[in-house]
Amino acid sequence: MSYLNRDAASFPAELWTRIDAAAIGAARDRLTARRFLDLEGPFGIGLTSVEIGDEAVVNEPDGELAGTVGSRSIPVPMLQQPLALSIRRVEGHLRLGLPLDLRPVEAAAEAIARREEQVIYQGIPELGLEGLMTANGRSSVPCGDWSEVEQAIGDVLAAVNRLDANGYVGPYALALSPVRYNALFRRYQCSDMLQLDHLQRLCEAGLFKAPIDGAVLVDARVGDIKIGQDIQVGYSSNDGTYFRLVVSESLVFMLDEPEAICTLEE
Repeated sequence: MSYLNRDAASFPAELWTRIDAAAIGAARDRLTARRFLDLEGPFGIGLTSVEIGDEAVVNEPDGELAGTVGSRSIPVPMLQQPLALSIRRVEGHLRLGLPLDLRPVEAAAEAIARREEQVIYQGIPELGLEGLMTANGRSSVPCGDWSEVEQAIGDVLAAVNRLDANGYVGPYALALSPVRYNALFRRYQCSDMLQLDHLQRLCEAGLFKAPIDGAVLVDARVGDIKIGQDIQVGYSSNDGTYFRLVVSESLVFMLDEPEAICTLEE
């Protein structure tokens, strides 16, 4: 991992282990799409693009020029977030055994996780990348007022029926805005069953509280996440006051079948 420049920091291996654990633990708590989409990789930091579709062959009609074979590709974006650790506090930890506050590492990793979620759910239009909530060709149904106990199951059933009609029979995963997710912790009248329990039987791939508006129902065949470099912490510089570090990762959401998506829109 020489590209992470860790040797320049002169941190002992034990400290890097703690830094890595803090970053991965903080990011894991915020990542939802990874829990229901298939993952491939990591393939390494050198993965900058992924080919999509079939190769096309172009032949000149007069046969005087050689044929051309090629395909399209999409970029694999890199996400980066800098952070700073006090040199004095690191030295106090290493030399005097004082506690070391790794919250800056956790905050940077959480920023990476929030951006990853945005990439997968919303895409990056500037790079031509679509997300689950923005994919062309997806289905959509309206999402009503879930303060009415029966409304949630009715809306989700409408989305299931739409995907079923498209030939996608599950298993389904359902990602919900925090407000929609929290609304499911009400019991049906004269019953011990939560709305959440009811929907979990329908969405066998899981229910997830996600940073989105409304909700999105997906079939498992929708696509996968290709990871170049998974979450890593590298060393940048030392300005005499702070050690400058960077949390980074690279990945792309490979949208294979947009017809396997149904958004429930506000």
